[in-house]
Amino acid sequence: MTHTLPENFQPAADCLKGKNILITGAGDGIGRSAALAFAQHGATIVLLGKTVDKLEAVYDEIEAAGGPQPAIYPLHLNGAVMKDYEDLRDTLEKEFGALHGLLHNASILGERKTIAQTSIESWTEVMQVNVNSSFMLTKALLPVLDVPDTSSIIFTSSSVGRQGRAFWGAYAVSKFATEGLVQVLADELVNTSNIRVNSLNPGATNTAMRRSAYPGENPDTNPAPDALMPLYLYLMSDASRDKTGLQWNAQIK
Repeated sequence: MTHTLPENFQPAADCLKGKNILITGAGDGIGRSAALAFAQHGATIVLLGKTVDKLEAVYDEIEAAGGPQPAIYPLHLNGAVMKDYEDLRDTLEKEFGALHGLLHNASILGERKTIAQTSIESWTEVMQVNVNSSFMLTKALLPVLDVPDTSSIIFTSSSVGRQGRAFWGAYAVSKFATEGLVQVLADELVNTSNIRVNSLNPGATNTAMRRSAYPGENPDTNPAPDALMPLYLYLMSDASRDKTGLQWNAQIK
């Protein structure tokens, strides 16, 4: 069963005030929009990504809008190892004390080919960025996410991670793995911590990844990332504190 944004939800202007939230792939697309939206509602954002110029641009946008001063943490997920994530955790603990939210937004598409045609190199890279890095980052950050009140982990899923489709190869399989990680982790934490864990399928959105996957599609037929932010705000705010282990859709189609 999938879930959508409650009809009566209206995010309060300060619904994320005092929360520290890390976003992967924060330099553009949905990650950028989430960073701006979360900061607008009071959160201090840790911008994680591989392209410093893009992260700096988002940093400047947040500051120009009057949001809390964000932080930049450059990290290339394809090459990062567990020690890198542990170093990140130690830095966050030293600088912020605790983390109240983690948005796993970064993903790569990989090759759009049949399984038989997919290269081992592409398959391995997709699994590393979309699955292994999420596992390692989550594992490293669980101690700083286990705050006395409540915290939220959002994993980005996809429709092809809930129903497989031809030619989506490693990307689809990686999103099935993401769904499994959400279910297992949520079930482990539901009675032992205040951390909630959910998967969110953005749906067809006007992003660079979507345009790459569907080069013949008119991108203007899909909503901009900003239009999806109400659900992201709901899942990251205390309004969803009793929701865990669930599948969410940002769009109703």
